[in-house]
Amino acid sequence: MISKEKLRIVFMGTPDFAVESLKELVENKYNVVGVVTVADKKAGRGQKIRTSPVKDFAVKNNILVLQPEKLKDETFLKELKALNADLQIIVAFRMLPEVVWNMPKLGSFNLHGSLLPQYRGAAPINWAVINGDKETGVTTFFLQHEIDTGNIIDQKTMPISENDNAGIVHDKMMVLGADLVLETVAKICNGTAETKPQSEYFKDDVILNPAPKIFKDDCKIDWSEPIKSVYNKIRGLSPYPAAWTELTHTDGTTTTLKIFDTEIIESENIIGEITSDGKQSIIINGNGGALSIKSLQISGKKRMNTKEFLNGFKTIQDYRVK
Repeated sequence: MISKEKLRIVFMGTPDFAVESLKELVENKYNVVGVVTVADKKAGRGQKIRTSPVKDFAVKNNILVLQPEKLKDETFLKELKALNADLQIIVAFRMLPEVVWNMPKLGSFNLHGSLLPQYRGAAPINWAVINGDKETGVTTFFLQHEIDTGNIIDQKTMPISENDNAGIVHDKMMVLGADLVLETVAKICNGTAETKPQSEYFKDDVILNPAPKIFKDDCKIDWSEPIKSVYNKIRGLSPYPAAWTELTHTDGTTTTLKIFDTEIIESENIIGEITSDGKQSIIINGNGGALSIKSLQISGKKRMNTKEFLNGFKTIQDYRVK
């Protein structure tokens, strides 16, 4: 056993998703001796320096911050070793080399946004929603050589409702994940953490879905797919990176349309046909039904609800989608 005050923790993470776990550790008086996060970057039209949410939180709480460009850099490795961490916790960071994850005597564990071994990879939240899953969860596991394959420490489940998009699931999971991180650290402190290889979670009749990184082409809508699949894809990519389709005008010109929020309705019209009342309704017909569009964004414009969009784009019915 080791007390939370004596357990030296190094936390690694970058986005808001990771901040919630770091915040819970700090508020529960764990001894976070350092934070490792992404290097500052220039961003936006003004090329202003942008810092990660994890760095911002660490600075406000007087926690030492390391921002290596390369994780095998000798200077960084010396700085990390000097922190003399007993445990490293990784939440939404990068793949670590063995020289880093094997450094602490109690190991390094990762919080992953799925019920491993399901959805190994970079985008587990998106793919669970895209695939129409009714349940997901979070997993803590100790790192080993192959990514997302280490022995599982603990898991928590959560439902995915019919109307949840990836953003909603993300926010719920962020809180659930922070709770699991706390529980996992407490077990490690108490010496009660037990692990199981992921092979024990395999079931013969269950297909393991991957969760690879999502690229722009993956986000294009195929309107020939069943309408429920299109609906799930849109919510699984909302609000980011966003599903998109190509609008083709009757004169042959095209433009890109991102779609964020929809509702399935009955329709027997031609696939790809768009109907609108020009005021507050846009309906795109698909395979086995249609989608009533609630929130969208045309190329070069901001995201809008349908009524706002139609105020400046009344000729939508002159377009089709493929």
